[in-house]
Amino acid sequence: MKTFAMDKVYKLIEAYKSGKLGGEKMPEDENPTLEKSSIENYLYFTLPMALNYQRNSYTLWECANKTYKDADTEDVFDTKAVVNMDEQQLREKLLKYKVALQPNKQPVIWRTLCETIENDFEGDIRKLFSDNEYSVEKVKLHILRNKKQFPYLGGNKICNYWLYVMEQYTDVKFVDRENITVAPDTHVIQASERLGIISSVEALQSNVQELVANRWQEILRGTDFVPIDVHTPMWLWSRGKFSVEL
Repeated sequence: MKTFAMDKVYKLIEAYKSGKLGGEKMPEDENPTLEKSSIENYLYFTLPMALNYQRNSYTLWECANKTYKDADTEDVFDTKAVVNMDEQQLREKLLKYKVALQPNKQPVIWRTLCETIENDFEGDIRKLFSDNEYSVEKVKLHILRNKKQFPYLGGNKICNYWLYVMEQYTDVKFVDRENITVAPDTHVIQASERLGIISSVEALQSNVQELVANRWQEILRGTDFVPIDVHTPMWLWSRGKFSVEL
């Protein structure tokens, strides 16, 4: 399986690099082009990520960008402002451009994450990385041990994808980026099955996300790639309904 899979993986990555899979614009490209190293930029790519489940990613980030660019709503990206904001005010601001779709649950998620950043990291999410020596393994362990303080962001799928986005859109440099696993969403699972990384039976198992992440780590060990390198090519390939033959 490993030889067959790697042959397909190389072809998939080559198709991505040559532009055959699309991807000229990714969901997170919808952003206010802040200074990559700034607190504001780190927060912009952190807070909406906790609401990135069961919805179109392109739409989410379009909504986030509109919210940030509106003077009436931009303060939802300011952790101190959110902590001091009343419940109704926060709800209205998050619902205005539909960053939040669930009026009760999602504003609570947003506030909880802001409280964590404000109280534990002095309002600066960059401290999460520096305090953990820019180690993916240590950051993920910290989040796992304090999972209630990182609602949804602490989930295996979103956490790994968030760390990937941090690497792509901020100036953070991780010392062990190989520990960012693939973020096994529906597209990645479907592409993994198509590549023969998992079987059709395994694709239906309840632990399929963990299975996919572990399988990719195993397959790519000793190669020139780390798991997160194959995430976007697989995501685009599946999103394009596998129209590109490998």
